[in-house]
Amino acid sequence: MTLVAPASVAAVQKRTILTLVATQAVGAMGITIGIATASLLARDLSGSESMAGLSQTTQVLGAAVAAYVLGRVMDARGRRFGLVAGYVLGAAGGLLAVLAGVVGSMTLLLVGAELLGATTAANNGARYAATDLAPARSRARALSVVVWATTFGAVIGPNLTGVAEIFSDSVGIPVLTGPFAIGSMGMLAAALVVGVFLRPDPLLVAREGAPPAEKAKGTSWRRAIAVIRERPALAAAVVGQAAAHATMVAVMVMTPLHMEHGGAELDVIGFVISVHVLGMFAFSPLVGIAADKLGRGPVLAAGGVVLLVSLVLAGASPTGSSWQIFGGLFLLGLGWSLATVAASTLITDHAPLAARTDIQGAADMAMGLTAAAASAGAGVVVGNLGYPVLAALAALLATVVLAAGVVGARHAHPA
Repeated sequence: MTLVAPASVAAVQKRTILTLVATQAVGAMGITIGIATASLLARDLSGSESMAGLSQTTQVLGAAVAAYVLGRVMDARGRRFGLVAGYVLGAAGGLLAVLAGVVGSMTLLLVGAELLGATTAANNGARYAATDLAPARSRARALSVVVWATTFGAVIGPNLTGVAEIFSDSVGIPVLTGPFAIGSMGMLAAALVVGVFLRPDPLLVAREGAPPAEKAKGTSWRRAIAVIRERPALAAAVVGQAAAHATMVAVMVMTPLHMEHGGAELDVIGFVISVHVLGMFAFSPLVGIAADKLGRGPVLAAGGVVLLVSLVLAGASPTGSSWQIFGGLFLLGLGWSLATVAASTLITDHAPLAARTDIQGAADMAMGLTAAAASAGAGVVVGNLGYPVLAALAALLATVVLAAGVVGARHAHPA
């Protein structure tokens, strides 16, 4: 059955972008509102600062697993079904986090964090959905617009911690669980938007218009890995994306604890996180234009350089609130944006359509697993050696990002 006339593909792409923009704005609010309090809640429930990053680590691990699972779901049912599933699972996780705070269960918090990762995976999958029908010459811009849309919810989210406190008092739940309750509402709203408006499904339309040779069913994990190994630029993109995300997550999740040690108030911590998120998303359209005009590899390498500068500033910051932590966290987000937009576009450029969702899911799974390991290690490093040492170790990952960009730049775009 024909989903859309060829002449209407551009119209479907426009509708897809608008829908994904709305979805990202709402979904990002849902997932980022709890960033400023997640490590604090985990510390209180576990009774140990060395376990403060465990909740965020589990969420990142959940996102890694969900990325591959949702990739398989999208391969079988399309982007819409996979995105809705991710947001609904994430909302359930947020509610479990609230319950964990009420009953004082660290185990329940970790289960909720695992499910919350599905929303992160869905948000990540939405950027790929933007590229399904986009011409190669403007693919990075299409992807970056959806990443940019995250700005609205992601910047607002951490700054709703004050509102969440009021909400928590009004409904009688622990103050640190309020952000998770409000976040669940945002995730359900995102599921509703994408479920109603992402029609026709862009991936299914792209497959309909593909040459017969590219209409084969989705590939296995082994086939996805084989394709990545066969294409140096694709491998570099996967590695660079994973290293950039691990760098960002490791430092970001420990920043609230570093600031609290110096007496910073919760609203100030939330503001620093929002500045960081601003760097992650607000400039992504410019990053997309640069990636289309200058090439994916050079922009990926630039991301590695910016990440290195950010780590110098963050590592030099005193505990509490300082200009170094504001500047460092902003550049940490900007470096992540440069690396992620460029690497994600490289992945789409070099992934054949028949294997695309598998490769994208595998790449995001690698990104999540690397970040989960970095996050877990970050808590141990900060608890025993301090925040500056964490920044120094993260610089090794940023160097990998730079190297991946150099490799990507040496290989031309596929024909």
